[in-house]
Amino acid sequence: MEERLQKILARAGYGSRRACEELIRQGRVQINGRVAQIGEKADPEHDRITVDGKPVKTRQTYTYIMLHKPRGVLSDEGDGSGRLPTARELVPLPGHLFPVGRLDLRSEGLILLTDDGELANRLTHPRYAHEREYLVLVEGKPDEVTLEQWRRGVFLDGRLTAPAQVNIVRTEEGRTWLQVILREGRKRQIRRVGAMLGHPVLRLIRVRIGPLRLGNLQPGEWRALTPEEIQALQRALTRG
Repeated sequence: MEERLQKILARAGYGSRRACEELIRQGRVQINGRVAQIGEKADPEHDRITVDGKPVKTRQTYTYIMLHKPRGVLSDEGDGSGRLPTARELVPLPGHLFPVGRLDLRSEGLILLTDDGELANRLTHPRYAHEREYLVLVEGKPDEVTLEQWRRGVFLDGRLTAPAQVNIVRTEEGRTWLQVILREGRKRQIRRVGAMLGHPVLRLIRVRIGPLRLGNLQPGEWRALTPEEIQALQRALTRG
């Protein structure tokens, strides 16, 4: 049965559907010896599909790794210069594992590494709006008016941010730890909103993606998801 090419590639472990679309745009994907185009369909049982000349094999089992990304480590492959370490380099396992839920260079916390492109698509696509929870250290102590403004949303790039949960966890000398729960993930959103509201972000740690919690995993440490975590994640994606 024919399916969209990016869906086949995602299921085979080449990344999210959007990442697979980029592979097609770059001319790296072929169907039966000819360069594939965006929007094409193929039958993985009867068509010969290749990426960079290597045959695509549909996976039956997948790998799911939870990593605590430290600050100063890139979530993705970067520019290929090798000047900065990447999250993938911290997990010495074979296979084409890619990050789900990226964090900027200065941020830390939970990242999921997997070769399950379909799961990655459902977990990151804005349409499904899965929760992400952060512990955020900001300068000063936001008052209730500021917190309520953050919760309701502010304008970034001409668009209002989605409602968020923002609560004070504790205060220390001139600084405040906040719990921030989002259902959207614009680029550097928490840092930009904090600065806009007069409370620049000093530290940002993601502690949860959907039902997955970072727990006691220390920076640089990683582990495979338990069967129970995988089931909880799949249930959450089904509901989404």
